[in-house]
Amino acid sequence: MTGDDGKGPVMIGVIPLALEAALTGTADPPRPDPGWPSWLRWTRLIGIGRLPYRTFTVVVDVLIALILFGGTYNLLFTEVRTRFPGYPGLWLLVVSAFLAAPVVLRTWHPVAAWRILMVAMIYVSAQNWLDAPFVPGGAIAALLCLYSLAVRSPRQVTVGVGLITAAGAALLSGSAAFGAIAAVTVPLLVGSFVRERRAASAKLAEQERRHKEAEAVLKERQRIARELHDVVAHHMSMIAIQAEAAPYAEPSMPDRTKADLAQIRSTALEALTELRRVLGVLRTENGAETDPQPALDRLDDLIANARAAGLDVTSRTIGAPRSLPPGHGLTAYRIVQEALSNAMRHAPGAHVDVEIQHGSDALRIKVVNGPPAQRAEPSAAGGGHGLIGMRERAAMLGGEITAGPAPEGGFAVEAVLPWRDE
Repeated sequence: MTGDDGKGPVMIGVIPLALEAALTGTADPPRPDPGWPSWLRWTRLIGIGRLPYRTFTVVVDVLIALILFGGTYNLLFTEVRTRFPGYPGLWLLVVSAFLAAPVVLRTWHPVAAWRILMVAMIYVSAQNWLDAPFVPGGAIAALLCLYSLAVRSPRQVTVGVGLITAAGAALLSGSAAFGAIAAVTVPLLVGSFVRERRAASAKLAEQERRHKEAEAVLKERQRIARELHDVVAHHMSMIAIQAEAAPYAEPSMPDRTKADLAQIRSTALEALTELRRVLGVLRTENGAETDPQPALDRLDDLIANARAAGLDVTSRTIGAPRSLPPGHGLTAYRIVQEALSNAMRHAPGAHVDVEIQHGSDALRIKVVNGPPAQRAEPSAAGGGHGLIGMRERAAMLGGEITAGPAPEGGFAVEAVLPWRDE
């Protein structure tokens, strides 16, 4: 018989967890300020809720640490001076600080806070200063640190910390080992549950964000399809009308030419019917306009509307304007329109500079707004998909969009729409 009762493999699995918790384990970085939870929104009525939530929690931790520090020092001073008269009170202050400070440190470094607290608890127990196996203030600090550690640490680190803490509590207090282990387990389980819930919520939020972006892309593509449908339908209709009217304008036209024009008209009408059959389902329910979609020839009207809304807009055109294909004109108009709309929402009263450059190889658009002249209202949830639409439109023409903060402040949108040789 080997005497192997299964404890060997268990110990082999436990030792790495304990070593990671004691030496190498780290926690996740602090989350950005999550804001006040809904059940604490009432604190705005008394003014506290107007502070950043992270600031409030740190202040609460500092207050708890001060209370634990004062209580622990008073207990140690009384008990230690009774047993060891003349014991230096300064050292007791240092020990009390090490037992209380982890409560504040847990917000940024929960694993380090737990390690410091464990060393301080073991030191106090080894000195035999108290009749109780634990310092009450240290025990309270340990529960708080264990919860923060479980919320912010990977599962293996949490398990290792639980094993070490439970084993130490059982060794220091054999008679109350079960209660000590239960007290250690509760904050770890609660913290792990909160961590899993936050992870699930973050994953769901990311999926919703991706879904909204995909939905925005589909909607913008539908809108582009509707607009192109209207542009193409308009031109096809004009071809059919001109082909039909040409024989009447020139009665002496040869019969062969009349037959060709009739064939052109028939082909145009057939193409128009097929186009409406394929893309007509994308039109709005109340019927879209069949007039040509806007292009850069209506840029002055667009800028006038922006000025009426409070923006200080200047525009300039570089290069000789050329006749734009319908797709380029419509895309350029929509990009400028969306950029001006974003400036109205996020930088009210700001100066906006619109530049249209007709180059030899591409149409270049640049819209730059300065910092807002007045405070902007917060954007509604679910917004912010305008840039997606701009990129879709530019990509349709083989172009590209760059958007981001401007060096002098504000925001800049630049688009390049290359010409395509027929």
